[in-house]
Amino acid sequence: MAATTTDASPKFRHVQQPSDYRPEISVNSSHDGLEFWQFMIAGSIAGSVEHMAMFPVDTLKTRMQVIGGSYPAPSIGLRQVLGSLLKVEGPAGLYRGIAAMGLGAGPSHAVYFSVYELCKDYFSAGNPNNSAAHAVSGVFATVASDSVITPMDMVKQRLQLKSTPYKGVVDCVKRVLVEEGIQAFYASYRTTVVMNAPFTAVHFATYEAAKRGLSEMSPENADDEKLVVHATAGAVAGAFAAAVTTPLDVVKTQLQCQGVCGCDRFSSGSIRDVIKTVVKKDGYNGLMRGWIPRMLFHAPAAAICWSTYEAAKAFFEELNGRSN
Repeated sequence: MAATTTDASPKFRHVQQPSDYRPEISVNSSHDGLEFWQFMIAGSIAGSVEHMAMFPVDTLKTRMQVIGGSYPAPSIGLRQVLGSLLKVEGPAGLYRGIAAMGLGAGPSHAVYFSVYELCKDYFSAGNPNNSAAHAVSGVFATVASDSVITPMDMVKQRLQLKSTPYKGVVDCVKRVLVEEGIQAFYASYRTTVVMNAPFTAVHFATYEAAKRGLSEMSPENADDEKLVVHATAGAVAGAFAAAVTTPLDVVKTQLQCQGVCGCDRFSSGSIRDVIKTVVKKDGYNGLMRGWIPRMLFHAPAAAICWSTYEAAKAFFEELNGRSN
């Protein structure tokens, strides 16, 4: 008897689609369980808290970097600068210009962290331990955020100067626009990017590596020690990156304060010209002026910023979990 065979393969029937049919494309707009706007809010909070808390130290750094104006700078330490400022201006002198930083820190850090998270998600290709991806993401983040913070940072530094001719933020903005033009607000942008690109690359790569190393030291207590890990890793990253990039920070301060309170005025915004002027006047030590307060600023500032940022992210993650 001949065996009969049955075709068991599934039969498919073509279904005619309507003429206005469009296939639905799913786009994942979240990363780490957060939406883009949540990264922006977390970054904005972190940046504002960081700069408000550490502003007095930033004032001392600015004062040290412009000591002497157009003349060779005397050898003056951090304690002497602080004592002189408190004696002449009182504690309020430490906070002059804080309003400008308040206006700039929130928006710039919102851009900073949201761009960083998006780039990290893209470049890491699913590998959370990719240090190169963290560094590259940091560079993209700083180029974007510096375009937001640079104008207000210039206003802030001019207000921080001893015997500043400006009455406040509005007065400074108006006078700079009339006397120097809008380009004065971005005179240091190129220097700021050149400084902050390596700063951020070193900072983010060091932070992610330090965070990973600290977490692996006691993995059983990782959740309980999460805040301490973020703060410690941030402090290490901030201090190291600050020390490496101090010479470029001196150049940035010189460009932003040029022509004010006896500071040199530069015919071009060339980094090389500023470095030559500083070295000719104060020697190579002049390029490291203010490195102590800069490290004293960035170590705790980074610890405050990262722990605040991670805490804000944790809040949003929990909030999103409840919603789902």
